[in-house]
Amino acid sequence: MLSRSAARWLQRHGIHYGWLVAGITFLTMLTMSAALGLPGAMLQPLSREFGWTTDQISTALALRFALFGLMGPFAAVLMERWGLRAVMCVGLALVGTGMALVTLASQLWQLFVLWSLLLGLGTGLTALVLGAVVANRWFLARRGLVVGLLTASAATGQLAFLPFAAWMIEHWGWRSAIAPIFIACAVVGVLALAFVRNRPSDLGLAPYAEPAPAAAATPPPPAMAMNFATPFRALAEASRSGTFWILFATFFICGLSTNGLLQTHFISLCADNGMGAVPAASVLAMMGAFDFVGTVLSGLLSDRYDNRKLLFWYYGLRGLSLFWLPHSEFTFYGLGLFAMFYGLDWIATVPPTVKLAGATFGPQKVGLVFGWVFAAHQIGAAVAAWGAGLTRTLLLTYSPALYAAGAACLVAAGLVLLIQRPHRAAQPGARPA
Repeated sequence: MLSRSAARWLQRHGIHYGWLVAGITFLTMLTMSAALGLPGAMLQPLSREFGWTTDQISTALALRFALFGLMGPFAAVLMERWGLRAVMCVGLALVGTGMALVTLASQLWQLFVLWSLLLGLGTGLTALVLGAVVANRWFLARRGLVVGLLTASAATGQLAFLPFAAWMIEHWGWRSAIAPIFIACAVVGVLALAFVRNRPSDLGLAPYAEPAPAAAATPPPPAMAMNFATPFRALAEASRSGTFWILFATFFICGLSTNGLLQTHFISLCADNGMGAVPAASVLAMMGAFDFVGTVLSGLLSDRYDNRKLLFWYYGLRGLSLFWLPHSEFTFYGLGLFAMFYGLDWIATVPPTVKLAGATFGPQKVGLVFGWVFAAHQIGAAVAAWGAGLTRTLLLTYSPALYAAGAACLVAAGLVLLIQRPHRAAQPGARPA
């Protein structure tokens, strides 16, 4: 078996197999996020070719975001019952199929089936919940760093691929930009099939940084018995906690101010202000670069500092940057300044949110609870994707949507300070929360 041979080879070189699983998970989430972000570069080409309005296309994208998020809690159940490998491969197959078939679409209902349904379900299976589950199963220490790296892949894939996609669309048409996503889904699917395993115990290993003697003396705790009612029971239990509702509300605002708004509408927003698709996508790529740095740094900081205070600064700075955007004059300098501040905390909010959920609800339940919190994120994204498109159609401007999202971020910054200090076991190198 390839995975056992790889585990022995890595062990001889002093590398834990969890890092290989995390690496393939990174590539999976990178590919999925690129597929999720690509439709944002196609708003105007689709509108020109088929005569669909911005709000019609945005409605399809909004439903995709909603399904993407609502799959989160149930993805955790599927990972528990069928394993990480099966869920990752099915998700990649759904996305690859949906993206390939959309090149044949000519009716709006077909866009809803392929982008709302297949893309929403496929990406939902491998969303941020996958990163949280991998980090908590395979790592005892460095969980914040792992969550930060995997989260960074989610935003970086959405943003870094867009300049290349915009160039392909400009020179060869929007259908050409589908090919790299389809190829990536196939390649990463083969890697996941060959090397991903559900738990360290499947290979006779302990989680990263768990002492080997302790692992040998103490068997791993039994997995939770799960069925499709389990997420609802987890929701009922979590809903009795004020911390859950604060995380739910702030993550709704997180999605409202990122995926649904700028990921979907930024290129169209720049076009309204005289900037071409390729330069606008380059600004998004710049955000992706800053986001990678910011989210990995956030993962490191979340292992050492008060996660509530980190979230306060992240949401506050994001809100101020959104207020600035309409006044940037859409010059490369003005947008570059925006890309730096906004990009650094695009989804830097995820590692502290996962850490707070894990500290409050425990490692066995964190996948389910964070699944519901992430559902709020994507519902917020759906609201922004639809609302900003409607604003653009009715008022011919995105400015009201930008101001509303900025104000919501300032509200989120205040809300996170209401979270009670969680009681948690100390991890190596951690400072008290």
